[in-house]
Amino acid sequence: MNVEATLVGLVDRFNRHVARHPGIAEELARIERTIEIRFTDGPTYAVDLARSRLENLRTSAADRADLRITTDQATFEQLVRKELGPMKAIVTGRLRLDGSLEDKLLLRRLL
Repeated sequence: MNVEATLVGLVDRFNRHVARHPGIAEELARIERTIEIRFTDGPTYAVDLARSRLENLRTSAADRADLRITTDQATFEQLVRKELGPMKAIVTGRLRLDGSLEDKLLLRRLL
């Protein structure tokens, strides 16, 4: 699996979904966050949520992330394919989320 290509696809899918659902765009309009995705067996990525869009996906750690997601590439692949649920991944220690409760709940909107 090419993690970067998958992330690009997820960002695109999210942005198209928000464009089709004005209610979601309105809900996210005032939220600005930086999200870092750290792979324990690979690179680290960061992406910004601003103006109801995910943008500026980059291969680097964020200077200041509001939400940090830590997992390995195999778990990420299972999450994307919906073969593994986020709660099970968290409980088994395969997925870690660091951030405020509000930001952790925001992640549900992004997936």
